[in-house]
Amino acid sequence: MNVKGKEVMVAGAGKSGIAAAKLLLGLGAKVILFDQNESCDKQRVMDELASDNASIMIGTPKEEQLQQVVLLVMSPGISIEAPFTALFRNNNIPIWSEVELAYQFGKGRLAAITGTNGKTTTTTLVGEIMKAYYDSVFVVGNIGTPYTKASQLMTDDTVTVAEISSFQLESIVDFEPTVSAVLNVTPDHLDRHHTMEMYAQTKLEIASNQSADEVIVLNYDDDITRAMADNVRARVVYFSRRELLDDGVCVEKDAMVLRKKGNTELTFCKLSELKLLGVHNVENVLAAAAISYFMGVPAEVIHNVVTQFMGVEHRIEYVDTVDGVDYYNDSKGTNPDAAIKGIQAMVKPTLLIGGGYDKKVPFDDWVACFDGKVKYLVLFGETAEKIRNAAVAQGFSDIIMVSDLQEAVNICAVKAEPGDAVLLSPACASWDMFDSYEQRGNLFKEYVKAL
Repeated sequence: MNVKGKEVMVAGAGKSGIAAAKLLLGLGAKVILFDQNESCDKQRVMDELASDNASIMIGTPKEEQLQQVVLLVMSPGISIEAPFTALFRNNNIPIWSEVELAYQFGKGRLAAITGTNGKTTTTTLVGEIMKAYYDSVFVVGNIGTPYTKASQLMTDDTVTVAEISSFQLESIVDFEPTVSAVLNVTPDHLDRHHTMEMYAQTKLEIASNQSADEVIVLNYDDDITRAMADNVRARVVYFSRRELLDDGVCVEKDAMVLRKKGNTELTFCKLSELKLLGVHNVENVLAAAAISYFMGVPAEVIHNVVTQFMGVEHRIEYVDTVDGVDYYNDSKGTNPDAAIKGIQAMVKPTLLIGGGYDKKVPFDDWVACFDGKVKYLVLFGETAEKIRNAAVAQGFSDIIMVSDLQEAVNICAVKAEPGDAVLLSPACASWDMFDSYEQRGNLFKEYVKAL
């Protein structure tokens, strides 16, 4: 679509919306950025856009304001089911996600990664592998850098690695990765997608435009992702931590290998060489190796990077040892399945801090995995009572209710004994009390350092 000189509306004045607006302005469009939040700082937004072709609107657009609009771009934080979107559909105005906009005006090849858990670690690792082999690499998307921010800097030789959320996949049109990946699908964001079936289908949209010449990497150990192979045109490459695959990337004895037609073709690394903590990270490295290999990176380059990779901030991140107690920041454990991985990685008696924004998911499986490892469950936030009830129903009663994260850290410091661990792994999003999981994790680290 040629947007030069034409009016485009962008929904949402957050980081993604502003990045999308800047890309459109750079393409010569006239941008109307609107936000339904009455507290939006209009002057801050206009200062950031710094263009005579930009304007900002607070509230919901009216039909008479759409006469010249040729496109609506949605920020990922706004649901495609938001009532105002019907106005655009009724006027036959295309609706694109921010990643669709970036894809339309970007260049080069794309590796796109989605899934409930492991996206950030896998995307970061794939990005590091790509940077070790290719000259022009961008790591973008839900990982923190808006995809639209990099689009105009890309060339035909660029490789882009994108972490893609289900929210960003709700309104794609032509988005077509060279290699896509769905790492896993477990209950999350049901407040937005309503059912597991709809959530899984939204994840699979990542491959909806791929051809038979392209690749989708799927988790063989996850029933939902394994079954996705029946509904894609792309070549399926499985990865598995548990099974010795005839074809795919898997664990054979103590090594990560690529197998074809029942034979081991090459070895990426030995498990003992990995520096990452937890079996879930074995899955992340298997996926990263598969994605990178089918993006054209040699096995020896993959080996060199994965054996040096130390992980990402806010994901089972060691913070400090205070009075003989180890503190870990797993603020990115924003759903029960991710938090299960966090507690499973602990090798010491653990005081577990949880709670946060309610995404309408159950916590029973999370509590069931405590398995005698959790000494105290310290809860705060919107879901605290819901989690407490789930824990009590399963016979776990060593629960401390607190008002905020700082109190949680201080209580843990009092209750913990030398040789214990304190783990912030909330099993919930952060939006009830924080701007982001990053802010929550950074505050946790500040409170620990202040002990």
